[in-house]
Parts: sequence; C-alpha cells; structure tokens
Amino acid sequence: MISPSGPKNMKKLHKELKRFSAIEAGLAITGRPAVGIGLAVVFLGVIWAFTAMTFGQTPSHTFLVLAAVVGGYMALNIGANDVANNMGPAVGSRAMTMAGALLIAAICEASGAILAGGDVVETISKGIIDPGAMSDNVKFVQVMIAALLASALWVNLATYLNAPVSTTHAIVGGVMGAGALAAGVGAVHWSTVGAIVASWVISPMMGGVIAAALLLFVKKMILFQDDKIAAARRWIPVLIGLMAGAFGMYLLTKGLARVYAPPSWLVGLAGVGSFLGVWALMRPIVRRQTVEMENRRKAVSGLFTHALIFSSALLSFAHGANDVANAVGPLAAIANALAGGGVEDQAVVLPLWILVVGAAGISAGLFLFGPKLIRTVGEKITKLDRARAFCVSLSAAVTVLAASGLGLPVSSTHIAVGAVFGVGFLREALANHQELSHLVHPPRLDAIDNPQRVEKLERRRLVRRQHITTIGAAWVVTVPLSAALSAGLYLLLTAFLE
Repeated sequence: MISPSGPKNMKKLHKELKRFSAIEAGLAITGRPAVGIGLAVVFLGVIWAFTAMTFGQTPSHTFLVLAAVVGGYMALNIGANDVANNMGPAVGSRAMTMAGALLIAAICEASGAILAGGDVVETISKGIIDPGAMSDNVKFVQVMIAALLASALWVNLATYLNAPVSTTHAIVGGVMGAGALAAGVGAVHWSTVGAIVASWVISPMMGGVIAAALLLFVKKMILFQDDKIAAARRWIPVLIGLMAGAFGMYLLTKGLARVYAPPSWLVGLAGVGSFLGVWALMRPIVRRQTVEMENRRKAVSGLFTHALIFSSALLSFAHGANDVANAVGPLAAIANALAGGGVEDQAVVLPLWILVVGAAGISAGLFLFGPKLIRTVGEKITKLDRARAFCVSLSAAVTVLAASGLGLPVSSTHIAVGAVFGVGFLREALANHQELSHLVHPPRLDAIDNPQRVEKLERRRLVRRQHITTIGAAWVVTVPLSAALSAGLYLLLTAFLE
C-alpha cells in the first residue's frame, strides 16, 4: 500500500529546494571573483594553522603542512570543476535552483568523501610510478607535492577557461611527470597512461551514444505519442526503476567500495531489486500525478524532476567517495611516508583529518567557484529540459557500470559532458530532419522553391560548437600539460630545498 503522503512529500521537497534566499544572497556575494579568492585563501590559511599546530613539533612538519595546504587547494579545484558534471543538467533543466543544487551537492560530496572516500589512494600513489624506483622517502614526498600542485594549477586554469576536465587525469599526469623525472622514464607504468589516453575517446563516445539512445527512446515512446499521458504512465516508472537499479549497482561497486566490496551476484541482485521496488513504487505515484495533467510535452517532461534531483545527489555522493582521492591520495601517501612508512607500504589507514580536508575543500570550491562550470555544462552547450537532463544522468551511471563490466577505462567527467553533447546532437538531427520533411510535404510545397530556406534549415545548430573545441583541447592537453608542469615544479622544489 502506497502512502498518500508520498507525492505530497515529494512536492514539499521540490518547493523547499527553491527556498534558499539566504544562500542565493550569499552566492551573489561569493560570486564576485575577489571575494571568492579571498575566502579560498582564508580556507587554506585554516588548513595551514591546523596542521602547523597539530604537527608542528615533528621534524618533517614543513613538508606535511605544505602538502596539506596544496591538497586543500586541489580539493577546492575539484569542487569548482568536477562537481558541475553532476549538478549541471539538473540546474540547466530548472529542476533545481543553483542554491539548492550547491547545498545538495556539498552535503552529498562531503558525505561520500568522509564515509566512503579514499578507496583509490594506493592507485594514485603507487599505480602510476613504480614505488621500488623511489626508495628515498624525501624524494617521494617531493614528487607527490609537485604532482598535487601541478594538477591543481591546471584544473584552476581549466575552470577559468570554462572547460570541465578530468581531475583524475590531471593528478595522473602530475604524478607521471614528476615521478619520471625523479625515478626515470622506465619507472612509469605506461599501461596505466595508455588506459588514460584511451579514455579520452571511450568515455565521451559511450556517454554520448547511451544518452542519445535513451532520449530517442523517451521521445519515440512517450513525447511523440498522441496520448502522452498513457505513455508516461507506462514507461516513466520503468525508466525511473532502471535509474534506481543502475544507481543501486553504481553505489555498491563505486561509491561504497571502501566500506564494503560486494560479490558480483549481490551487485546484480541489488540492481534487480532496486529496479522492481522503485518501478512498483512509481506506478501509482505517476498515475496520481497525471490525473489532471495536460497532454503536452513540457508537462510530461516534468515527471522526471524528482528522479533527476535524487540522481544528482547520488552522483555527487559517489563522486565524493571516488574523486576525493585525487586530492587526499597524494596527501595520504605523503603523511604515510613522513610517519616512517616505506614508499612501498600501503597507506591502509587513511587519517580522518585528511578526508575532512578533502571533503571541506570540495564543498568550499563548489560554493565559491562551482556555479560557473555548472552553468556551462547545464546551459551553454545545449538546452536541457527535465527529460533530456534525466537521460544525461542515467547515461552517466549506466556508462560507468557498462565500462566497468567490460574492463574499459572511463572518466566520469568525460562521460557526463559527452552525454550532454550526445543529447544536443540528437536534438539537432531530429529538429533538422523534421523541418526539412515539412518542406517537402503539403501544405508547404511552395517552400521548395526557396533554396535559402532549405540551406538555413540544413545549417540549424542546437549545440554550441565553440565548446567542443575548448573542452576537447582541454581534455587532450590535461595529462601532458600536468606532467610537464609537475616536472618543472619538482625541479624548483628540489633546487629550493638543496
């Protein structure tokens, strides 16, 4: 029996997400560049003061304090750049206000980072450079500091250029560049680097194709039907159930990997159970929501609103759990090395203070600098409504699961942006096809005599091409530029400390 209060609570949640006047006012202030930079400096100052007071009596405190500040700076940039991929579609489709999106993302990112973060710390610190080639702890610490600072500087520049980039690629490039200079080119695990390069193509292509296929299904089976209400009652519970199943599997395999590593049968069972449970739950809810609904595309598209909000929250939780390692992975490795652990030892215990630095930095970067990239992903590439944004979010979860199952290397950033482009290009193709078909069928046969009209329709663009160039170039140069910058910083650091 479904509680009648369910839909009311959902409506109440949707209304509450719009009532953040205090946050909106704060955004108007922090959105000013000077204020945002000033608050970021204060945040880094707090990290410096905390680590200096906590570890100030240890012989290696200078390295640890420096690493903590640089790690906090990297976390700020992750929040400013990476989180836009999760919240951009929801904000661009007007499912959430900017303030609501920032609040939800900050809570979910911090929760994911603290509760389930740090699973890939060993990958960042040992999977790129052979640890046996750097037996000197001091050299290892210098490599990690240079890598952190280089990747943070590049992500900062990319955010300024309105280019969402993979922070994982940035830190991988940073470790590779400084590590190769410190231990030799032969110490680089080139198979890992090759997998990263492959993901430049695999990730956006998979995300775009899956998102376009989902949107084509939604349009054909729901939005293009004469009776859109009946079609929505039939298919929207299925689609939301599919999203629940995908996210159930996604959170078990990616978001909660540090807490619990389930067997594959349990992951599959969780996916099927989530799908069936949410499908059964949504059937009466959707039916109730459509009782007096107009038989129009915009009205039907609004049925995806709550699913889109929850998907954005879950994506943020999983992102916080995984990508916090890009900031705290090198920091944890540095802390482990300075505490007397060998370079080849695993940093099994991740100190809570390090996770807090990462979580707080991501949340602060999101509030101070995140809106710019959120608008780029959600509004400036192509126009998103609730149905299109839903397809982008669902594509992100499905693509990561599919790629993991196939053993393919993917980037969540590239997937999400590729999905937005995929949705936009599908819209463009359908719109041009529809317009041209109108020209060659009655009652507009006279329009065939107007070749300029035909040419104009053929050139119709619903995706802003300039973003393809900017974002694509940023993706391509992320690893080599981070590597070169890290190598230069390593040379400066070693020269300064000699």
